[in-house]
Amino acid sequence: MQNLLRELAPSLRSGSPIGIYSVCSAHPLVIEAAVRQAVEDHSPLLIEATSNQVNQFGGYTGMTPDSFRDFVLAIAAKHGLEPQKLILGGDHLGPNPWQNLPAEEAMRKAEEMVAAYSRAGFTKIHLDASMSCSDDPERLEDAIVAERAARLCAVAEANSSGQERFYVIGTEVPVPGGATESLQELAVTSLAHASHTLQVHKEIFAQKGLAAIWPRIIALVVQPGVEFNHDSVVDYVSEKTTELRKLLNTEPGLVFEAHSTDYQTPGAYKQLVKDGFAILKVGPALTFAMREALFALSYMEEALLPSGERSNLLQVLETVMLQHPQNWIKHYHGDSATQHLLRLYSYSDRIRYYWTDPAIQAAVSTLLHNLETKRIPETLVSNFLPDQYVAIRAGHIPSTPHEMVIDKIRQVLRTYAAACVPGSAA
Repeated sequence: MQNLLRELAPSLRSGSPIGIYSVCSAHPLVIEAAVRQAVEDHSPLLIEATSNQVNQFGGYTGMTPDSFRDFVLAIAAKHGLEPQKLILGGDHLGPNPWQNLPAEEAMRKAEEMVAAYSRAGFTKIHLDASMSCSDDPERLEDAIVAERAARLCAVAEANSSGQERFYVIGTEVPVPGGATESLQELAVTSLAHASHTLQVHKEIFAQKGLAAIWPRIIALVVQPGVEFNHDSVVDYVSEKTTELRKLLNTEPGLVFEAHSTDYQTPGAYKQLVKDGFAILKVGPALTFAMREALFALSYMEEALLPSGERSNLLQVLETVMLQHPQNWIKHYHGDSATQHLLRLYSYSDRIRYYWTDPAIQAAVSTLLHNLETKRIPETLVSNFLPDQYVAIRAGHIPSTPHEMVIDKIRQVLRTYAAACVPGSAA
C-alpha cells in the first residue's frame, strides 16, 4: 500500500491525478473517524504525527513514535482497517521543537527523533530543517536547510531496517497549525524559488552519498496560496499557481505537498489535486469539527438535564485554558471578550491542545454518558446538528452522541476523500 505514494506523480502525468489526504491529529475520535472513512472508501489512510506532538521525549501528547504507532494500530484494528492500508508519516521532522537551542544541539535531538520515527515504521517523512535555531540567522539559506535535511535523511535510512522510506522536502514551509497574523492574501511560491530549492537539495544529497534515494523524494512543500488564521481563510485560486506548476513538467517523479489546507471548499480540494498538489494536509479542521459536535451536544445536555447533573463542558474548558494559557496566550490577542471568543471558536483551534487534560476528559465522558442514557429528541438534533439529523433520519448513522461526533468529523474527511479517492463522494 506504500506504493500509492509512488503512484501520485505518475497519475498526474497520465492525466488522471490521484491524491492522498494526510490526517495530522492524535485525538482518538479523529483517528477513529479517519479509520472508518478509509474502511468505507476501501482506501489507504495516511496519518501523520508532528515533531512537537510526538517525539522521543513524548511531545505534548506524551507519546513517542512507538507508542503513537501502537495507538493508531489499535484503533485501526478495532474498526477493521488492515495494517497494510495504514501509512504512518512524520511531519516537520527536524529541529522545530528545539529552536531555542544552538543549531548543533537541536540537530542532534532532531537526529534522535528521526531515528525513532524510522525505527517505529513511519514510512513518509517530512524533512523540515527550515527553521532557525538560537545561533542561526533569522532566515536560513537553502544550502544550510538542504545540508541539515540530508543529515536527517541519512539517519532515517540507517534506521529503516531496509524498508523503503519516502521523503518530502522544501524550504518554504508554512507554520504548523495555521498562521497567527491577519490574512488577506498569500504569495504563491515562485517557480524560481521552488526550482532553486530542488536543485540545491539534489546537489547536496548527491554530495552526501544520498543520490540513490532521490527517486523516493516524492514531494516538495510549497505555498499554493492557501492558509487560515483565527477568523479567516485564504481560498485556493488555481490561476495563481500556473507558473509554479511548470516545475512538475520537468520533475516527473515529483508532486507538491500542500500544508494548511483546512477549511478550503470541496471544489478547491479537487482542483488542488488536479493541479499537482497531491498531498493535502489537514489537522485543525478535524478537531474544529469535533469541537463543534461536542459543543452542540453540550447545548442538548443543557436542554435535557438539570444543572447539577450536567458536564458543564464549556465552563470546564474555559477554566482549564485560563489556568494553563501557554498554548493560546501568544496567539490570541485583543481584549478579554475577544480572547474568550477565540479560545472557543477560532479556526486555529488552539483548544485542540487541551482535550487530553484530565478535567476536560472527565467532562467529555460525563457529557457523552449523560446523553447516552437519555433519549435525545430528534428536534434537538435538528436544531444543533442539522446534518447529523438528516443522516439519522436516513438511517445512515445511529442516534447516539458518539456517532454524531464521528459523523461530524467525517463530514470534513468526505470532502478530502471526494478529491483524493477515486469513486468516493462527499
